[in-house]
Amino acid sequence: MSQTSRLGIVRRSPAFGLLFLATAGSGFGTYLAAIVLTVDIYDRTGSGIWVAALLIADFLPIVVIGLVLGPLVDRFSRRWLMILSDVVRFGVFAALPFVDDPVGIVALAGVSGVATGFFRPAAYAGLPNLVPDDELTNANSLLQTIETLAWMIGPVAGGLMLTAWSPSVPYAVNAVTFLVSAFLIAGISESKLRSEESLTRGHWRDVADGIRLVLTSAPLRTVLIVWNIVLVGSAAINVAEVVFAKDTLDAGDVGFGVIVAASGVGLALGSFLAPSALGRVGLRRHYVGSIVLMGVGWGAAALTSSIWAAVPLVIAGAAGNGAAIVCNQILVQRGAPDRYRGRALATIMSSNFLFLGVAMAGAGVLTELYGARVVWLVAGVIYLFGAAVTVAVTRWLPVAAKDGDHVLDELGAAAASALESDEPELRAPPPEPAYAEEPAYVAETALAPEPVYAPEPAFAPEPVLAGADGSSRRSLERLAVLLEEIEERRAVEARRNHSAR
Repeated sequence: MSQTSRLGIVRRSPAFGLLFLATAGSGFGTYLAAIVLTVDIYDRTGSGIWVAALLIADFLPIVVIGLVLGPLVDRFSRRWLMILSDVVRFGVFAALPFVDDPVGIVALAGVSGVATGFFRPAAYAGLPNLVPDDELTNANSLLQTIETLAWMIGPVAGGLMLTAWSPSVPYAVNAVTFLVSAFLIAGISESKLRSEESLTRGHWRDVADGIRLVLTSAPLRTVLIVWNIVLVGSAAINVAEVVFAKDTLDAGDVGFGVIVAASGVGLALGSFLAPSALGRVGLRRHYVGSIVLMGVGWGAAALTSSIWAAVPLVIAGAAGNGAAIVCNQILVQRGAPDRYRGRALATIMSSNFLFLGVAMAGAGVLTELYGARVVWLVAGVIYLFGAAVTVAVTRWLPVAAKDGDHVLDELGAAAASALESDEPELRAPPPEPAYAEEPAYVAETALAPEPVYAPEPAFAPEPVLAGADGSSRRSLERLAVLLEEIEERRAVEARRNHSAR
């Protein structure tokens, strides 16, 4: 497919075009505001602790949402979740120019993080419904490319704005981008963002179902395992990056900027070129090769003594990263049926951010003790270990490119069918919009037989994770039922108290 034809998907699939433009605009504003928020909070406090608090407030909500609120992405209208998320973020950045207290700034950043935690899973869960099946890889590639370009351009624009104006101006610009994004998303019909009716059997059991699906669907489990390992290496690279550029290579602030720009160029190239490479070598070899490229690129860069020798190697490593991200998106979107895709994405994102946060804390300590060069070398080894794990956990995936999509779809459908066969009381939620009430709890009968887990299909020879005897699934089920019963008792008690008054 020619590059012109690839970009033509924006015209061929108008709904995707709206999402593409919304992602470009809001992504630019988000990365523009990220540097402004960091500089603003540091200028007001002069404290690295407050900067850390700001970063935690930004990503911690994504972890919490994925763990406890992921099913809402499937239960409610994805279109309205995305619109409301944009409206909330518009309100946050419209209010920031009037907030002087660091506590208030961090709190608003947390609110924005909550909105982002709903927007991203809803957008990527709905993406496969916006484009023809044979253009899904191209659509993911273009979205990832435009987001990377926004990541490259936004901070530069934010820095230039700060030299000319106060933080209020970039805050206002970001607010406008979210408002524009909300209007663009409103132009997408709900039927375009959802192709299957979501099923529910109570919130906490839906949460447990999402976790079980991620653990039992081979494509989802692959991303969970592989990318949590890879993100440990990425955390090391990100934390030691500034020290490596400024001190190890003695390149100063300009050198640090060059390294960051090289990472952006590599990410954009890798994500944009991924579809053609996937078509030639297939998903399995492309996924493994991309992670190998990350290890070789950054590991070799760690051995250089000049910023200009490091730059091409950093571009190569980042290109592998961009290409692997597209593989992740394909594995998750095809490995989970539409009615479960939102909670699967949210669960995996939650795990990824949790690993990233813990690994960044450890990388900071290691950088202080052993220096940035050693940390980058360790990161390269971690990437290569991740590639070896990828080889092991993708044995179920055929090597031929033409067979990959079919196998992913079949595995996702089989895992979802096994999940539904475990419990007969799955039901469709009432057709209210995003603010609908929680579906009523349906009690299980005491004589209900223990659910029996259906095995994975014959063409997936990879064994499931520990607990395949059903004990882990039953533990999740019992925990979810207990939480549902607690909620039910609280609701009954609340009604009694209300009647007593």
